[in-house]
Parts: sequence; structure tokens; C-alpha cells
Amino acid sequence: LATLSDGTVIHNPHALKSNLGRLKRAQRSLSRKRKGSNRRRKARAQVARLYARVANLRSDALDKTTTMLARTYADISIEDLNVAGMVGNHRLAQSIQDAAFAEFRRLLTYKTARTGARLHVIDRWYPSSKTCSNCGTVKAKLPLSERVYHCEECRLVIDRDVNAAINIQVAGSAPETLNARGGSVRQAHPKGGTMRHPAKREPSGGESRVRLGAGLGNEAMQMTSL
Repeated sequence: LATLSDGTVIHNPHALKSNLGRLKRAQRSLSRKRKGSNRRRKARAQVARLYARVANLRSDALDKTTTMLARTYADISIEDLNVAGMVGNHRLAQSIQDAAFAEFRRLLTYKTARTGARLHVIDRWYPSSKTCSNCGTVKAKLPLSERVYHCEECRLVIDRDVNAAINIQVAGSAPETLNARGGSVRQAHPKGGTMRHPAKREPSGGESRVRLGAGLGNEAMQMTSL
């Protein structure tokens, strides 16, 4: 579901995928029932309960994750993902839609406003995955199947998503992204705890953005991004 720049991975619960088998069986059973019969009404209610379960599992995971991020970090950087383009890959479309990235962003937006944290939204074309978080070198191509980032220039070897998260955290600290949502930042937790700094997500064009994150290396790991 998300990877933070400190290496923390928030797993996707796959609410739909984990219940897809039961949904298919329930829908097949419904299609065999005679219209207007009591058995058909019971079968329809069973299908509705399964869909409600999927929605509740997804909602619960997103709500807990976004609440944790908004309460823990003073600055959170995310990427403006091109979800419509991503679902063009039919092998990944169901998993992408199951993750509900738009709902994730909506929840994070109002929760950061409530806690006083700043939410920085990075341009969707920023090459966060292709850029080396240590030296700033940008790869021409990076296939989705390549899950570990190897930099030919500085020999950095790092998880692909963690590398992208570091780049997004750095891009989020750039002047043009500050106050992307507006409002001030409270460094203290609303209930008295302390707030840590930052939260990634993913792609950029433009010469002025290519070097964002260059040379930061391990220092960027001291902050966090989503």
C-alpha cells in the first residue's frame, strides 16, 4: 500500500482479492435462483454482505494507516499518481483499484489538516523511481519487474520503493512544494506526544527537478516520506 522513506512498508490488505473466491461462489449461486423466490432474496443478501465486508476491510486499513501517518509525522510527502494510466495494465488493474489510492489521499488530506501536519503533493511526472537517491543519476528505463534499484554511477543498491520514497521526501522539502496544502505545522502531537518528520508514492520531467535528492544518501533516511 505504501513505503516510507525510513524503510517501513505498509502492506496492502487486498480486501477484494482475499474475498474474491467467496464472492464468485455467492454470485453464481444467486444467478441460479428463481427470480422473486425467497432463496433468491437470501442469496442477494449474502452477496451484499460480502461486498460490505470488502468495503469495510479496505476502509479500516486506510483509516488506520492515514491516522497513524497524520499523528506521527509533521511533514508528509506523497505523489500525485496517474491511477487512470496505471490501471491500463490489466494484470495490475484489480490490485491498483483494490488499494484505493484516491481514498487514501482524501483521508490523508483532511487528517493532516486536523492534526496540523503539512501535506506535500509531488508532481506525477517526477522520476522518483528512476532517480538515484544518493547521486541523483536518472535511469532512462526502469522496468516494473526490477524491484531493487542498482545505480551504475555510485553503485548504490537499494529497494526500489525505498529509493523512490527518499526522493519524494526530498522533493517535498523543496520550496515550490511547501504549503502545498497550506496552514501551519504543529510539531507537538495533539495529545502531547512528539511528531516525527515526514511520509512516498511515485514519477517527473524538467531539468530543474532531476537533481532533487542528489547526494543526500543516508541523511534522507533520518526523515520519512510515503
